[in-house]
Amino acid sequence: MSHAVARNPHKKAKYDEDDNDDAPRPQWRRRLVTAVLALAALGLGFLIPYTVYLNHEVSERFGQLQWQIPTRVYARPLVLEPGLALDAATLKTELDAAAYHEGDGLAPGTYRRDGSRWKVSSRGFNDVDGAVPARRLELTLASGRVSRLHEVGADGETGKATRRARLDPARIATLYGQKQEERRLVRIRDVPELLVTGLQAVEDRDFAHHHGIDVGGMLRAAWVNLRSGRARQGASTLTQQLARSGLLGIGREQTFTRKGKEILYALLIEARYEKGTILEAYLNQVYLGQRGAQAIHGVAAGAEFWFGRDLKSLSTEQIALLVGIVKGPSAYDPRRHPQAALDRRNFVLGEMHETGLIDDAEYKRALDAPLGISDSPGSLSANRFPAYVDLIRRQLARDYPADALSGAGLSVMSGMSPSAQAYAEAAVTRTLKSLDNERRPPLEAGLVLTDVHNGDVVALVGSREFTAHGFNRAIEAQRPVGSLIKPFVNLLALAQPGRWSLASWVDDSPVTVTLGRGKTWSPGNSDGRSHGSVRLIDALAHSYNQATVRIGMDVAPERIAALLKTLAGIEAEPNPALILGSLDQSPYAMAQAYQFLASGGEIQPLHAVRGVLDAGGKALNRYDEAPAPAQEGDAIAARLITIALQRAVSGGTGRRLVADGLGHLSPAGKTGTSNDGRDSWFAGWTGDHLAVVWVGNDQNKATGLYGATGAMRVWSNIFLNLPTATLTVGNEGLDWQWVVGSNSTDAGCPEARRFAFVAGYAPEYASCTLPEPEPEERDEGRRSWRDWFGFGRDRDEEQASSPQETPAQ
Repeated sequence: MSHAVARNPHKKAKYDEDDNDDAPRPQWRRRLVTAVLALAALGLGFLIPYTVYLNHEVSERFGQLQWQIPTRVYARPLVLEPGLALDAATLKTELDAAAYHEGDGLAPGTYRRDGSRWKVSSRGFNDVDGAVPARRLELTLASGRVSRLHEVGADGETGKATRRARLDPARIATLYGQKQEERRLVRIRDVPELLVTGLQAVEDRDFAHHHGIDVGGMLRAAWVNLRSGRARQGASTLTQQLARSGLLGIGREQTFTRKGKEILYALLIEARYEKGTILEAYLNQVYLGQRGAQAIHGVAAGAEFWFGRDLKSLSTEQIALLVGIVKGPSAYDPRRHPQAALDRRNFVLGEMHETGLIDDAEYKRALDAPLGISDSPGSLSANRFPAYVDLIRRQLARDYPADALSGAGLSVMSGMSPSAQAYAEAAVTRTLKSLDNERRPPLEAGLVLTDVHNGDVVALVGSREFTAHGFNRAIEAQRPVGSLIKPFVNLLALAQPGRWSLASWVDDSPVTVTLGRGKTWSPGNSDGRSHGSVRLIDALAHSYNQATVRIGMDVAPERIAALLKTLAGIEAEPNPALILGSLDQSPYAMAQAYQFLASGGEIQPLHAVRGVLDAGGKALNRYDEAPAPAQEGDAIAARLITIALQRAVSGGTGRRLVADGLGHLSPAGKTGTSNDGRDSWFAGWTGDHLAVVWVGNDQNKATGLYGATGAMRVWSNIFLNLPTATLTVGNEGLDWQWVVGSNSTDAGCPEARRFAFVAGYAPEYASCTLPEPEPEERDEGRRSWRDWFGFGRDRDEEQASSPQETPAQ
């Protein structure tokens, strides 16, 4: 071996030289390979568990599709039937509130008016009693009523008559959860095909074939961006957009980490789910606009927000605009940037035309069409009626914890009538503005308007600034009710027909009540006068305090307190002052009490909520059960009080309502005023509605207003516009008789008046001799013996000219 080496020293030297030169190289390579392998192992060691983790996230968040869906609050559906009190202005108010729009009256959510005839095409919806199908209807309005109601065929021809139909209700509020996200979930089968295919044509043409990412598109975008020096083009698939939309919590920051996570999510989603499932999730998640803190997600909510229409009723150009907005809801906001939105919409129409989704004629028509957006965002207001929604929350509190409603995806079906609410708000605004002056503090109001047939609260106003959140005077204001209590005092008396009737004589002279401990109480009348012996009906109609105190002491304050507890849950001290309304209550509490009278003697719990539906439209709770029929005695007593309070309107403290033009409704009503005119009250009802109104101020200072000059003005302004039925009182259990003095008599007897008695309790009959009429008996200046003592009709009319009431002292 040494010989060989010696024979070729150069070779050895060369080898040694080469060996010395290359010695570090294998070591460097080995280290590099080792490092790469280590990093690869580390990467795989991290990537595999991380991918497993992401896969779990996809399963949890995407697989279960657990979006936070807001709870929606709806008004009551408008029930149409022949004979319903309804005029054109009110019908249009109801249709506008429910996001109907003028059209052919055949497409769902449209109406068409031709004089007194209306064609309306409703949309199907879920109500408390189940699904209500869509219907095409024709109704005719005449003399403030629905005179005819017919079905309409698909060809627009009038079909058979129908007795009853319901229109889908307006959405009046939204109860959000932690996120202010507006979303309405839809199934892909319920989305217009043009929207599905158009979205793919514009945003991801290869959606049906790729596996979550578009490699070719990403390379093209990278090259364009590299050449331009900035991000000018993206290549995200619909699956990637879905991954970064917030559903999976990736976020939108532009980093390599975020992009890598987005790609992994997209690949995992595509590996786990069908294309239809992915596309459906995208359609429900895509961001389409913003209204304040309220984010609009999903194509269904987007259609409502931008067009005020149901998704299925969108036109080609509206679908194109919705698809166009996907690229940038802010940049292409059609309300703020109409030209940019128009250009984007037309671009989308071009893509639809190029891919054969629409033909030449439809393409040209859609290009010429306006944007077609609604003037204001659709019925997505978080809470347009804070006072009413406050009542809803209070009534649901016993069944749903405070945080159980918001974001729960429920549907709360309320009793609100959008037209009644609009008329009530307008009446408060108009009346208080007319009453404002520098001599009185700023006026406020609380108002409750109900349906006398079922106890629905159809409108509620808690402040003159009715859109403001805060103190809800309709529910929370506790103010002295004054003479509003008097009908219940008289109700107890009339429940004893052997002792009391509307014709009973009552002494309205000064009265003193012993209170104990040497104290006495001597209330007077508001006019400072006594009126001698008066009929019970007149004492109530003119709100005479002294006569009412005598009646109240006869029936006992304890029974008055017990009655208020039974009718409205009102806790009252059973002292004599209760007789004249020395009791602090809210408008809502008094509405509950008066509902007994207005309903004809039924115990009807008032309710703002008719029912609650789950996300699938199934009723979870119902609150609209029919009340038990009135007991016979209650019904008769309620009729008698109604007759007396109709007299209060026709010739008593509420007489101005007749002058206002409301006499045709024959309403019943009672004014109320507290000490020094601090609180003005009026409770009145018609054949369909009861309204209780309070007007005063938060400083509890004198306003100078009586019930007739404050609250009754609000009531009048409501019913001058609100369609409602005339109040008629049934005669069941009643016996009408002509009376003179304390006896029944003949109709033609002088001074005879007609009274209603409980059947079997009319006074004994006594005939009168009818003298032949003489010329001097027609002399207008002649007065009867009753006139000399202040009991004549002239006296009644004098008292009717101004409110005759005074608060409890």
